[in-house]
This record gives sequence, C-alpha cells and structure tokens, in this order.
Amino acid sequence: MFLNTLSGRFLLLTMVFVMLAEVLIFVPSVARFREDYILSRLERAQIASLSLLAAGEMIDEAVERELLANAEVFNVVLRRDEIRQLVLSSPIPGPIEETYDLRHASAWELIRDAVHCIFDPRDRVIRVIGDPVKQAGLLIEATMSTGPLRQAMVDYGIRILGLSAAISVLTAALLFFAVRSLLVMPIKRVVESMCAYAEAPEDARRVIEPRSAVFELREAEQALQMMQKQLTQSLRQKERLAQLGGAVAKVSHDLRNMLSTAQLFADRMEESADPMVKRAAPKLVGSISRAVGLCETTLAFGKAEEPPPTLSRFSLAALVREVAEAEGLAANGALVEIVTDVAVDVSVRADREQLYRVLTNLVRNARQAIEATGKPGTIEIAIGEGADGWWVSVGDTGPGLPERAREHLFQPFQGGARKGGTGLGLTIAAELVRGHGGRLDLVRSDGTGTLFRLTVPRAKAAAPGLEAS
Repeated sequence: MFLNTLSGRFLLLTMVFVMLAEVLIFVPSVARFREDYILSRLERAQIASLSLLAAGEMIDEAVERELLANAEVFNVVLRRDEIRQLVLSSPIPGPIEETYDLRHASAWELIRDAVHCIFDPRDRVIRVIGDPVKQAGLLIEATMSTGPLRQAMVDYGIRILGLSAAISVLTAALLFFAVRSLLVMPIKRVVESMCAYAEAPEDARRVIEPRSAVFELREAEQALQMMQKQLTQSLRQKERLAQLGGAVAKVSHDLRNMLSTAQLFADRMEESADPMVKRAAPKLVGSISRAVGLCETTLAFGKAEEPPPTLSRFSLAALVREVAEAEGLAANGALVEIVTDVAVDVSVRADREQLYRVLTNLVRNARQAIEATGKPGTIEIAIGEGADGWWVSVGDTGPGLPERAREHLFQPFQGGARKGGTGLGLTIAAELVRGHGGRLDLVRSDGTGTLFRLTVPRAKAAAPGLEAS
C-alpha cells in the first residue's frame, strides 16, 4: 500500500503539516478580515455622515436610507467637540446584543470575537465603535447586522482554505519528488545492493560502492561496504579453514597410526641396559603418548567434540616441574631461563594431561617469543591456592603480544602471536580450562612481557559427564 511506503508517509505528513500551518495562519487572517470589514463600514458611515453635515439641512428620508444601506449600517453616531450626535438613523430590527470597541482591541480579543461570529449562525444586531478617519471627530459608532458580516467571513474562509489546500498539495508534491530523488532512491539502491549481496556473499563484485551525495547516506554505504568486505573475507577464510580442517584430520589420523608404531619401539627401549637410554626412555614414551593424544584431540576438535576431563588428584608442583623440565630441554639455555615458584605444594583434582597441555602451550609460546627477539629472557611459573580454588601463572620478559593477537585472543587461526602462528594453542588451552569450570585470562601484555593466569575452582571442577579416577 502506498501509505505504508516512506514516500507515501512523507507525502501525507507534508500535507498535514502544511495544512496545520495554514490553519494557524487562517484564524488570525479571518480575525483581521472581520476587523477590516467593520472598519470599512465605519468609514462608509463616516463619509455618509459628513456628507449630511456638509449639506447643513434636512435631507429626504429616501436619501438617508440609501446612505445607510450603502454603509450597511442602521444608524451612525458621531462624537465631535465632546458632543454626541445621532447623524443618521433608521429602524433597528432587534435589540443590540453586543458592543465591540475596535479602538483598543487586542489580537486575542479580535480572534475570539471572529471565532464567535463565524460559529454563531444567528443574525444579530451589534454596536461597533471606532476612531474616525482623518481624525474627523473623537469617535464614531454604528449599529449593524452580523448576517452579512458572517457571510463575508465564510466566503473569505472558503477562499483561504481552498488556497491553503492548493499550496499544501503543490508543496507536498515538490517535497515528495525532491525527497524521493535525494533520499528514497538512494535508500532503495542500498536495499537492492544488500539483497544482491545476500544472494552470493562470497562474490566480491556484489560489494556496494558508495556513491550517494548525502553525507549520512554515504557514511551508511561506507559502513555497509566495510561490513560486506569483512564478511566476504571471513566466509572465504572459513571455507579455507574447513578444507584445512579436513586435511588436518586426515594427517592426524595417519600420524596417530605412525606414532602408535613408534610408541611400541619406545616401550622396548625401557628394557635397555644402557643407563642413559633407560633414563631418556620414559620421557620419550611420555612425549610420544602426548603426541598420540594430540592427534586424537585434533580429530575431536574437528568434530567440535573435546573430550571431558578425567579427574584425578595429583601434585600441581610436580606437574609444573615436569613442564619446566620438558620445555627447558627444548629451550636455548643461553637465552631462555625457566624459573618455578612452587615452594608450597598443592594437591589438585583435575585432568593431569589436559593441564599439562595447557601449561605446555603457555610456556612454549613464551619461550618462542623470547627466542624470536634474540635477547636473554626469563619465564616464571608460579602456583598458589586461594579461597575459591587453585591458580597457576605463567609470565615472561618477552616483547609482549602484538595488538592483533590481543584483539583476537583465544580465537583459532586469528590470535597467533608470531609470524606463521595459528593461535590454535591458546584456543585449545582456554577450552580445556573451561572444561574444568575455570578461566584462562591475560593479566597483562606490554613491552615488559606477558602474564597469563589460569584458575581452577574447587567444587566446580566436576562438570556433568566427568569421569573420576
């Protein structure tokens, strides 16, 4: 329906407001018309009176009636030199109901009297008082009928309303076409562009090109263009990630089989009589087992099925030392120093392997950040126990996370802190900590280094579906 469109409603509102403005002008103009009408009758009556006074003798009654009819009054009274004189007179058809003094009437009084006159259909007799023209006396009074006055006011009002309607229609039409050209058509173009883009958001050719000359609409088009570009890029990235996920799942499946074979050989190395081999064999077996577990976890991550934690009670200090020792072997000892603050041993109930992965990810990221600078640095791992649960902090003296990494922290394939990084490690770490009912937070990251803190609550560690051992 036309009135439900922006153009239709604007046209209707324009006509309504123009008519409202005309009404606000109509009432004072009708009041002014009434005042001019009465003053013109007083002026005619004054001319007729002065003509009679100039003759200086009695005039015929027919002439007197003609003078009064021409002035459209019943009688005329002049006050000159403090003398009130009835100059012209004729029979009055009824009693005088109202007296109106136009000499000192306010605008409100004139509007009130005009409204009363136009809405009162009776033909009444009224007395009007005014100042004589050219100061020909002190005042002039006349009695007149309201019938012709009211009819003249109605005719004038109809003409004014007709003119107002014509002006409102013309104004509304001009504004309608102007607004349609300047606003409605550009808005329709934006809507059409959005619909076309929605049909194929991957097609970069359907991204809107800002062309509007209106500043606000151009800002909207620019914002829409930026959003469409980001969405197109995001869709392309998600499509590539989906393809990459399928490839990673296949690689992880085959790699898991290879590592399972390597695990069998590593198990046999534990039976070697060589002390160095016997010492290194458990660590090798543990590393291969974690690699197998990582492949299985990668397959589960591709299905969005991260396994729930298997709870057991273990020493948090021993876990921190194991992570520090394993990463210390891989670190460049001349650059990176790993320090542990585990003076107080804490016994926690959680999934040991999952927390090992979380801490390994954090410490490895810190080690790689320090090694990338080529300057010596320190990694400090501290543990503690609070009223609500246990916490572990991992801090370093590296260069800090880049701004993009901080903005997309814990988002896969977007929060990588180093060139070529995927950010998947922090994503998995945060998800594993949430599986324990805890949190992984970035406490600070600036030029002096980075500090992460993971917190595992006490009672809330066991979520629905967890297995206890």
